[in-house]
Amino acid sequence: MKLKDMILTSLLMAIGLVFHQITPPLVAGMKPDFLLTMLFVALFINPAPKNALLAGMVGGIFAALTTSFPGGQVANIADRIITAQVVALLIRRSRGVSLRIFVPLTGLVGTILSGTVFLLAAMMVMGALPAAFPVLFTAVVLPTAAINSVVTGILYGLVTATGKVVRKI
Repeated sequence: MKLKDMILTSLLMAIGLVFHQITPPLVAGMKPDFLLTMLFVALFINPAPKNALLAGMVGGIFAALTTSFPGGQVANIADRIITAQVVALLIRRSRGVSLRIFVPLTGLVGTILSGTVFLLAAMMVMGALPAAFPVLFTAVVLPTAAINSVVTGILYGLVTATGKVVRKI
């Protein structure tokens, strides 16, 4: 992996952290997870396994530092690393697919995967009752996934509109 790729990935993750911190809740108290959307953008630009590992680790550490969810530190790191690898694999296997549809769809599916892994890991860490999963999934993960699908498409369009960054797959 080239230094340029690592710097671009780290820069996108840092921008995601800043956006994540300054964004107020938008819809019914939900806000986009800009760390996750920037993770997806970084993976669209470079879906190599090494870049996915770097982006997942950086995103997980940033999310762990900013979470207020009980048991969220461990859960965030686990969920970002797993999500980054799965989404990068999905992107690498997506040759010939329209990006207008695939980018927001990846934001939706990736956020649902991330939220599922996060909730399961947090429940294991905290010893929560399994009955809490469907409630949290419906109330938090699905609305966030809907918002993230739109935001991922917009941010990917903004990043690629510069002409300096193109999809490398």
